[in-house]
Amino acid sequence: MKTSPPIAGARGPTERVKIAGITYEKVDPRHPKLADLIARHAAHSDEHYRAESNHNQDGAALAADGTVLFVGWLEGEAVAMGGYKPIGQGHGELKSMHVARNARGQGAGAAILDLILDDARAQGLTRMSLETGSLEGSAAARRLYERAGFSCCQPFGRYGPDPMSVFMTKVF
Repeated sequence: MKTSPPIAGARGPTERVKIAGITYEKVDPRHPKLADLIARHAAHSDEHYRAESNHNQDGAALAADGTVLFVGWLEGEAVAMGGYKPIGQGHGELKSMHVARNARGQGAGAAILDLILDDARAQGLTRMSLETGSLEGSAAARRLYERAGFSCCQPFGRYGPDPMSVFMTKVF
């Protein structure tokens, strides 16, 4: 079930949608107000996973990879983010999904995921894959992806087998 409306025809950082008090928009991954949320995302991964199993990127690296990033803002603070990058014909990779503690349990993760999938579909993608952690620290993320129709798959793209990783995909 969809939890948010699509941003119809969204192409730039000025289109916004407000869902349950959080305002979502596409932004450049290098936006200076994202640095703290990106750092918290990396710290969460570092807390739960060894360095060779972490695949985090900073804003500059996300931008260089062509990642389309959505951010949720609450009272001017970035509290949720997630994006995707095309990785093949009709295929995208979900990137940098994170919701700050003060925004968890409010549907922010589902809203970001819906916006990503709607945008990817509008750009002609028909499949989205992701890598997330296998440990308890990533259990909520795995549940979110399962509820959205993702299922486990083999490693894809540049990833190889890793007991600390779970690979998932969804065809839409």
